[in-house]
Amino acid sequence: MEGQMSEDGSRIAKVLARAGVASRREAEVMIISGRVAVNGKRIDSPALNVTPRDRISVDGKPLAAAEPARLWMYHKPLGLVTTTRDEQGRPTVFESLPDDMPRVMSVGRLDLNSEGLLLLTNDGDLKRRLELPSTGWLRKYRVRVNGTPTDDMLAPLREGVRIEGERFQPMIVSIDRQQGANAWLTIGIREGKNREIRRAMDHVGLSVNRLIRVSYGPFQLGQLAKGAVSEVKSRVLREQLGEDSPKDAPLTKAAKPGPPRAKPKAKRPPAPESTGRPPRAPARPGQKARTPRPAPSGGRKPTR
Repeated sequence: MEGQMSEDGSRIAKVLARAGVASRREAEVMIISGRVAVNGKRIDSPALNVTPRDRISVDGKPLAAAEPARLWMYHKPLGLVTTTRDEQGRPTVFESLPDDMPRVMSVGRLDLNSEGLLLLTNDGDLKRRLELPSTGWLRKYRVRVNGTPTDDMLAPLREGVRIEGERFQPMIVSIDRQQGANAWLTIGIREGKNREIRRAMDHVGLSVNRLIRVSYGPFQLGQLAKGAVSEVKSRVLREQLGEDSPKDAPLTKAAKPGPPRAKPKAKRPPAPESTGRPPRAPARPGQKARTPRPAPSGGRKPTR
């Protein structure tokens, strides 16, 4: 995750996103609308680099310093729209969050009639990073459809289809069980186009009547209660983003070559067997050495 802007400068929209004001795309709209000023002058183009020395304000308020990137898991219930303002006056996800939450953005969206795991972050760059298909994170859903699906019916979705001129990447689709007129499916996607699963099911003749996101990459809905929020620990977030491990590090350490083996030493001849008697003292000068008497066989004296 990126830190503060460098001395060489960063694009103004990126700085606003990093400060949690909005996503980069939303920040560009704010700039074009004349809501952003740099050094007291309003700007109307996002094609501007700013440095830490520049004074930035949004809607007349100084831009707060960027905080460390954070991520939350939220169990979105039915009936909430994933937007900050709704023209129809419908309740929003952000209005339902706890009062002590900082300003956050959603990573992707869940529509009004969808429920389950929604990731929230205070960092626009992190939001963008997690939304990109290049991240490769699989998003899993439990989907209830009206109809009787078969593997042959779902086969085109596994290969990838084109719907109304828009290319849909291959999906992971499995049939869990048939339950009367409905069936439960598990579907995995990596893109997250607008109403992607509902449109794909319509394409093969099935109608979605319930859709629950159960995971987003490594983050699981689990037992998180509806409407509840749980923050992801910063250490876990760094690990999942691959920021704790050096790049291209080998999985195992190569064994270091050891010293050359020493040549085997020549074996010494075996010591003579002991007779059980203590060794005789050497003869004194001028004294004749005694000749040892041979021991009788069997180790005992013969009886006379």
